[in-house]
Amino acid sequence: MKLKIAIVGAGSREFGPATVADVLLSDPICECDLDLALMDRDAPAVERTRAYARACADALGREVRVDATTVLEDALREADYVILSIERRRYFYWAQDFHIPRKLGFRQIYGENGGPGGLFHALRGMEPCVEVARAMDRVCPDAWLLNYTNPLTKLCEQLTRTSGVTTIGLCHGVFGGMKQIAGFLERPVDEIEFEASGLNHFTWFTSIRDRATGEDLYPELRDRERRAHWLSEWDEIALSRILFRTFGLYPSPGTNHIGEYIGWAEGFLASSHLQFYYDPAELNPWKDDRVPPWIYNLEEQPTGVPLYHPMAEGRLRSSDRETSDPAAPKPSGELAIPLIEGVSCGVPQRLDAVNVPNQGHMRGLPEGAVVEVPALADDRGLTPVEVSGLPEGVLALLRPQTSINRLLCEAFDEGSRDKLLQALLIDPTTPSYQSAVHLINEMCELQKEVLPMLEWHR
Repeated sequence: MKLKIAIVGAGSREFGPATVADVLLSDPICECDLDLALMDRDAPAVERTRAYARACADALGREVRVDATTVLEDALREADYVILSIERRRYFYWAQDFHIPRKLGFRQIYGENGGPGGLFHALRGMEPCVEVARAMDRVCPDAWLLNYTNPLTKLCEQLTRTSGVTTIGLCHGVFGGMKQIAGFLERPVDEIEFEASGLNHFTWFTSIRDRATGEDLYPELRDRERRAHWLSEWDEIALSRILFRTFGLYPSPGTNHIGEYIGWAEGFLASSHLQFYYDPAELNPWKDDRVPPWIYNLEEQPTGVPLYHPMAEGRLRSSDRETSDPAAPKPSGELAIPLIEGVSCGVPQRLDAVNVPNQGHMRGLPEGAVVEVPALADDRGLTPVEVSGLPEGVLALLRPQTSINRLLCEAFDEGSRDKLLQALLIDPTTPSYQSAVHLINEMCELQKEVLPMLEWHR
């Protein structure tokens, strides 16, 4: 069977090699007559990934055709799957997403997917993502678009409004929550059967069972969480523990992502003001074009670093996947490859989290809103699982985000700052009307080179 997979954004040092490795580590996929098309606007970067792919294929003994191009349509032609992950100067603009809202009083503990930072992050990604989807409509309308790009829910919502191609959002975030629960229970993750649903980076485990016996493990989890030390892994799980105690279900993936959607989360992330930290008396990052160092949270700080050890700008430490050895590739844990194995290679797979428009899969959230649910992938296609009903308290936290996502897409479609203001005024981290208006005007000026044109229509 002939199979073509296009990777768009392949020049990324992290996403490109990691996704190539996932493809080449799959026996079912590599048994096909396989074409791998690598696409990126940055010619040297995509050639670097092509060289990695060839070295990786040689090391694994895989027969695969690997092409690299800067022309989108060339990569897409005859593709069966398009795996997408793209960013525009990620850390430079992301640092603005973190800092500018806080300066104006927003109660934002992170700036990637939710809150005001997530709105502008999404707006920067909408034009290039829509460009890919519309090119697929022309060149490979039957191909599936598998999106890794964040903010995943917001971008998938826009893609499903824009294009007729099958769009699936995929994220490994739910596995973070699984590991946390397994840690409380002191069991291997693979001995536990999980079911989670909600919105990407804001999912809730509706079922936690012993895989062998079917025993409900929630009672044991409640007991063990109550006895656990509060300060253990504070930055990663403190907010999750409070939400678990209050709403009765354990959320995922961790404090900074979950906290983006909650107005009172700041007290549960000690590292919040260390992200992209700089001294404003010494540096203006946006004029000096120097990105302050970024950390995920205090759990990931390196230990034993001398006081005078210089810190690289842009990142606190390199990603393990960024320096992947082609002679010893490792799986990334992302879900595109299991999906392809199920749908195209006849190897049935259960996927713990796919992001699709809600068509009765999740009761209590609007029809058509992009939601995250488990799914089955096999030769019949992708079948999202209808999940158990979430309690009203959890749904009340999720519903405003579906409205925010819809208004954001309307703001993009209409070029409207007014619709963006509506989204901000619904957001639980927004402190005032004045702050929301000032944020829109300042960010639209600061990021005008990469944002769509938005105007006031009053």
